[in-house]
Amino acid sequence: MAAVKITTLDTAQDTENSSRLAQTRIRIQIPRQYQQDPIISQLATRHHLEINILAAILGANGKDSGWFDLHLVGTEHNIRDALVYLGDLNINILSDLETDGW
Repeated sequence: MAAVKITTLDTAQDTENSSRLAQTRIRIQIPRQYQQDPIISQLATRHHLEINILAAILGANGKDSGWFDLHLVGTEHNIRDALVYLGDLNINILSDLETDGW
């Protein structure tokens, strides 16, 4: 898994870094085998994240992997746990994305 940059949003002095509100942007490739599984929904509910889908590429016939460009907001701890969850599923994660285009 590529190193993912997580940016802290809270400006208040907080001694517990993992509880600070943070954000990151990732692109994930969800293999065909997971097409019927609610992977993105599980990221939101299991890991208490706000997720904005910035872009997606899906095959019309469902034979190929789907690519999703995601903006994640939550605590640093929850974001890291979500990334581990995706890694455990062998979902390809890319970070440090260019802001214009795929």
